[in-house]
Amino acid sequence: MGRLMEQILKFGVVGVLATLIDYGLLMLLSQLLHVDAVIAAGISFTASLVFNYLASMRYVFTRRDDISRGREFAVFVVLSLAGLALNQLCMWVGVALLGSGALAVTVSKVFATAVVMVWNFLSRKKWLDAGERPEAE
Repeated sequence: MGRLMEQILKFGVVGVLATLIDYGLLMLLSQLLHVDAVIAAGISFTASLVFNYLASMRYVFTRRDDISRGREFAVFVVLSLAGLALNQLCMWVGVALLGSGALAVTVSKVFATAVVMVWNFLSRKKWLDAGERPEAE
C-alpha cells in the first residue's frame, strides 16, 4: 500500500503542475485574448498533456518492458484523448449552464479537472504502469 500512496502523491504533484499550466493558459486565452472558452480549454488541455506525459512517465509510473516507447506514447495519447473528450464535455455543459465569465469557466474547469483526474489515474495505472518492480535481493 505504501507504493500506491507514493504513486498517488506523485501523480497529484504532476497533476497540480499540469493543472496550473492548463488553467493559466485557459484564462489567458479565454479571458485576455477572448478565444471561445471551449476552444481555449482544448488548447490548454493539450499543452498540459505534453507536460503531463513527460512528467508522469518519468516520475509516477514504472515503464512497462513489454511495450515500446512509441506504443506507450500512443496508448497515453489515446487515453488522453478520452480525457480530452471528458474535459470538453464537462466544459461544454458547464459553460452552457453557467455562462462564460471567469467564475463560471473556473467552476466548470474545476469539475472537469476532477472528472478527468480520476479517469487519468485509473486508465494510466491499468494500461501503462508495470506495477512494482521486484526488489533486488
